[in-house]
Amino acid sequence: MSLPFLPGNSFDRKLGQERHHKSHHFDHCNSVSMLVGEHKPGIGGEKLLGQKPKPQNSRIPQGQGNAAPAWVAFDRQVLRFDAYFQEAVHEKSQEQFRVRKCKIYLYLEDDSIQVIEPQVNNSGIPQGTLIRRHRIPLPPPNDDQFYTMENFNVGTELMLYGRTFKLTGCDQFTYNFLRKAGVRVNPPESTPGDPYKDYRKGMDESQQPLRPYEKVDTLKQFLDHDRHVLRFYCYWDDTDNMFGDTREMILHYFLADDTVEVKEMIPANAGRDATPMFLRRARMPMSGPEPLQQPGKNTGRTVLNVFGPMGHGGRYILDSLKTGAVHTEYYKASDLKIGTQMNMWGRKLTLCDCDDFTKEYYRSKYGVATFTPLNYKGEAAPSMKREWPPYTGFGSEEDSLCSCMGLLPKPPRRDFIKFMEKDRHGLDSNVIRFVCRLDTTKPIDTDRRFILSYFLSDDTVSVFEPPVRNSGIIGGKFLERNRIKKPNQERFGTELSEYYQARDLYVGSRVNFHNHIFVLIDADEYAFRYMEKHAQEFNVSNINSIIQKLGQIASQNMEQIKEFFKRNDPEGTGKLEYDLFRNLLVQLGGSSLAEHEIMTVARYYSDSQDDKMPLEALVSVAQEQLRRSNFENFAKLAEGLQSYDTDRSGFVDAELVRKTCRAFHLPLPDDLVRALLFRMDKNNEGKVNYEMFVRYLNWRDAPVSLPPYQPPPTKLDEAWSGQEKRDNVLRVNYSALLGTLFPDQS
Repeated sequence: MSLPFLPGNSFDRKLGQERHHKSHHFDHCNSVSMLVGEHKPGIGGEKLLGQKPKPQNSRIPQGQGNAAPAWVAFDRQVLRFDAYFQEAVHEKSQEQFRVRKCKIYLYLEDDSIQVIEPQVNNSGIPQGTLIRRHRIPLPPPNDDQFYTMENFNVGTELMLYGRTFKLTGCDQFTYNFLRKAGVRVNPPESTPGDPYKDYRKGMDESQQPLRPYEKVDTLKQFLDHDRHVLRFYCYWDDTDNMFGDTREMILHYFLADDTVEVKEMIPANAGRDATPMFLRRARMPMSGPEPLQQPGKNTGRTVLNVFGPMGHGGRYILDSLKTGAVHTEYYKASDLKIGTQMNMWGRKLTLCDCDDFTKEYYRSKYGVATFTPLNYKGEAAPSMKREWPPYTGFGSEEDSLCSCMGLLPKPPRRDFIKFMEKDRHGLDSNVIRFVCRLDTTKPIDTDRRFILSYFLSDDTVSVFEPPVRNSGIIGGKFLERNRIKKPNQERFGTELSEYYQARDLYVGSRVNFHNHIFVLIDADEYAFRYMEKHAQEFNVSNINSIIQKLGQIASQNMEQIKEFFKRNDPEGTGKLEYDLFRNLLVQLGGSSLAEHEIMTVARYYSDSQDDKMPLEALVSVAQEQLRRSNFENFAKLAEGLQSYDTDRSGFVDAELVRKTCRAFHLPLPDDLVRALLFRMDKNNEGKVNYEMFVRYLNWRDAPVSLPPYQPPPTKLDEAWSGQEKRDNVLRVNYSALLGTLFPDQS
């Protein structure tokens, strides 16, 4: 039995309450006092009597995990329902109402709704978006609330702005989502039919076509052969007409739509206007030109007079079989082949040849194997060599020749690209200089020395004589900078004269400058390095070609070479003075070896080059080259060297090390390997420490932290006179040279 509701018999609900504030219910809106806190609670946050909470959004059960906001958790998640609504039709006897199908989308992120009606052909009704996306309020008296997910289910009716929508179904995603949310989804319902729409559909199906349906599928042909064009080279023989000749043309056949266009190849000075197209693109009939047809003969439809007079009272039917239609045959791809004579609107066009794409097309589709072109031009007339008038002596030869090439003389064009590449860039002067002397028997001119400078940018030469005190000869500029012609050439000839090039200048060569014969006896360091760097342009600095020449000479004088080295190197050090080495090569080679070639070999196998760079720089250069070549076979290399170390001392002969490196295809030049072996530790017998050598080469396990070594650039010494003592090559390592010449005997 409950206690009566009397003072002292009921519990005080405010007992223990700490909040006693009042909610703000009244306010001014547009200067009007009104209730604004209808949904706000009473004193202390308690609900007022009869007040119910009104949900603002859909109530979706919260799952496990982070409580992400709705606009994140339900982004791009939409519920789709199939619906229809019935629309009344007034003042029309054929129909009284219409059933219009539509799609209703509910966006879960903000409970917004969108209604879209699919397009129907020939409906005459504006269709598409019926209601744009926004939140839709409930019908009165609950128009202060909005539709949420709880209002949607299959079979329910929705009142959207006075129009009733009946939901008939939903998609699979919507069905699964509602099931997971705890909603029992009703089975789908059928949409009622529209009587007037069914009537129109029956009328359309009962109509008979004017003629049997003919399907001409041109889209497939266009998609398969778009931009596929067959090209034929042809000619039109117009010699039967007065002043006619053979005219060359190009025929293009477009596989996409079986059309043809013809272009004429008009040669230069033909006297004809250069028209862009001889026959514009169109289908080409085989029986052209056709006579002009009577009006009504070639039409899209043909009618037959069944009975009755012409005009009023007659009866006609449509000729569905097209018995009186006019058919025209057009050229197709199967009709074109080399040797075919086409009828181009009355002109006989002969196909002579085709391009590679056309050959491949006919070979793959029609199995044509031979494509022998037709020769209709005959033998070409021999070309007449154009002879220029002889040089007049005024100006340069190029300038005089340009005045003969046109009515308006133009200055000769210089090689600007060569000038920009070979012009001076910083310390790179692109000027090679030689020391030369006069080839004369006059005692006063025998001791004179000259500096010959060759400028690579424009192939000009200048000669300067350094002044010598108490010589009785005034030094200075001997020859102005200019291009020098080679001797024994006709002065006033019809051909351009030949000038001295950079490849004609090397140590030991004889040049004739205006009847002054010079012998080149030396060069500066920049000239040697430039010629060795561009060895493909200078054969005298190409070490590979020189080694081949020395190999042929040494194979014929093997005993003489061994006796010479035994006599001049009794201790067997493998090194020889440069003068003795030069005398040997001069004695063996004679005139077949130039002085510059001897100096190139001596510089390449120079013994003094091994101690110029520090050991760390040599190792850095070697490791950088091995890293770029991706060489990592150091374990096998060590095993190969260890096979020669029979006493396990860790030392092997240097020549055996070089031979093993060549056997393993070590991507290092021979001079770098020799320089490294020269720096390795050696025992009393002169053998090198091969373990130390392999350890320095191993860029994987023992990389050098130094940056790659960059040799200092060769600077141009403006005061160089060629009289300084050269100490670049003092001794030559002839044992390394013999190992290169005879690798099998090393």
